[in-house]
Amino acid sequence: MIPRKLLIIGGGFAGLECARRLANDFRFEITLVDRTNHHLFQPLLYQVATASLAGPDIARSIRQILAKAKNVTVLMDEITSIDPVAKTAHGLSGTCHSFDYLLLAAGARTGFFGNESWAAHSLGLKTLADAQNIRRTVLSNLERAELTTDEAERSRLMTVAIVGGGPTGVELAGAFADLVHRSLKSNFRRIDTAKLRIILIEGSEHVLDAYDPSQCSYARQRLESLGVEIRNLTRVTQVREGALDFKDGSTLQASAIIWAAGIAASPLTASLGVPLDRAGKITPNPDLSIPGHPGIFVAGDLVSMKDRDQQIVPGVAPAAVQMGGHVARVLKEELRLEQAGLAERKHELRTSFDYFDKGMMAIIGKNYAVVKSGKFRLQGFIAWLAWLLIHITFLVGFRNKLSVLLGWAYAYLVNNPEARIIVNPPTIPTAGKVPLG
Repeated sequence: MIPRKLLIIGGGFAGLECARRLANDFRFEITLVDRTNHHLFQPLLYQVATASLAGPDIARSIRQILAKAKNVTVLMDEITSIDPVAKTAHGLSGTCHSFDYLLLAAGARTGFFGNESWAAHSLGLKTLADAQNIRRTVLSNLERAELTTDEAERSRLMTVAIVGGGPTGVELAGAFADLVHRSLKSNFRRIDTAKLRIILIEGSEHVLDAYDPSQCSYARQRLESLGVEIRNLTRVTQVREGALDFKDGSTLQASAIIWAAGIAASPLTASLGVPLDRAGKITPNPDLSIPGHPGIFVAGDLVSMKDRDQQIVPGVAPAAVQMGGHVARVLKEELRLEQAGLAERKHELRTSFDYFDKGMMAIIGKNYAVVKSGKFRLQGFIAWLAWLLIHITFLVGFRNKLSVLLGWAYAYLVNNPEARIIVNPPTIPTAGKVPLG
């Protein structure tokens, strides 16, 4: 039997799970292409951004993970276009990848609701480089605030604006508050780090709007107790260098503007010739294949759909893992049906993707979190312990779990995270004022 060529674009949760499920099944010749060489545990990116963890703690080489999968070839390349008819994908390297089956799981990027020019003046949080850039910017601004004698400049340097009150924005705000109030409070002599303004901006009525009202209120109270300023029902109309303009006509000066308000799908979805939603996502068939092309599947953040029970499938890691596993099962079943003489019916006999909702959780600073799973609700310290256990369990690789656990334990006991080194800091000005970060 000639092996079927499966091309997986993206080494995130969905792509990696599919490859692992088909590892050493030599009926498939698998090529996994990713523009980086590592699998990233995105739920903990904010901890890298806030200096609680180092980058290697939440990333692992894709080659290392799949080293024992002899039928899987891992390539570092950036796919720039897909031809669904010719069944080819072209990489930035010039390589043309052919396939019988394709799993597109390239992930999402920061979305600005059509205002792409805002990207130049704000910091997103989708990649390890993004997280390190946020950390470098905020820590460098504190160093520059210590250096300057201009009070207005110091005030701007000590203002962090976070746009988006979902889990990412809430977790960033809480972690930054912990950092400046506990970890850095004795590190500086000319500035009081507790005066760092952390402003969380949300367009809707509540932060964590997808949670229960009582949990939204709890999250707000916890953040405010940490010193975070929350601005609800506030719409951003312009992002400029060092400033945000709002719908009510007001302006906020901030040296660090972090955008956590939206996502946009990989631009690769546009090359498939199927309808897209406003974020560039695809609504696939129930089996996760795209309309008109049964050999092409999408998964993870690129999917906008409801499962067969009519529940919306969220863009979270557990959903992506389940999608990757589902595609692997569909492909295995297709080969079984072909061998059973049912090749003509193999597409109609595909099973629909059924999402198992494992719930949502968000951490709100040290010792506090909220958890929502079905009818189960939890908040406070026990919720934080649950968050800790689940995230450790999901980390890929023993070293990652052990290093993160030890790092958290140390930081918990001494309130002194070690990941505060600034790599490639901005140039220090030679005189007078310090430019905005």
